[in-house]
Amino acid sequence: MNRPARSTPTPPHPTTASVVTAADCGLLLIRLTFGLLMAAHGAQKVFGLFGGQGLTATGKGFEALGYHPGKVFAVIGGLSELLGGLGLALGLLTPLAAAALIGVMINAMATVTGAHGLWETDGGVEYSVCIAVVALAIAAIGPGRLAADRFLPWGAGGWKEAAFALGLGGVAAAITLSL
Repeated sequence: MNRPARSTPTPPHPTTASVVTAADCGLLLIRLTFGLLMAAHGAQKVFGLFGGQGLTATGKGFEALGYHPGKVFAVIGGLSELLGGLGLALGLLTPLAAAALIGVMINAMATVTGAHGLWETDGGVEYSVCIAVVALAIAAIGPGRLAADRFLPWGAGGWKEAAFALGLGGVAAAITLSL
């Protein structure tokens, strides 16, 4: 059977479509929910908001995990979650925001949850893996049409953006763990 050629070409990426799609709105929903929750999690550490312990208590916890000085690493970890979460929520500097969250989650898995297996109910890595994978997936997919990065070179996502996020997050985690 010979079919006639399509008269309208398929857009190469959802960000080039002229109408906001359900996929655009779905990606925005993921970014907002995930990003704002991660930002709030960071605000708990740094500012003591949302029932968090604040910087002094979080710093003591980091000291107990072997991070010295604990308060400095609490600031780094908390700001990585806060700014990485806000970046993903806004779709702003998406690969960098994803890298910040990936790096923090690698550290969490290496120092806190890794020894407890997979499941969160046992204190395992389940939650940290999910956070890192969602951040990496958003870097790979791109933040979508409803994002600040929409018109920037990395706004469509791709292999380079995903590799950047994973690579930078991994290198930052390795440096932090080696200190």
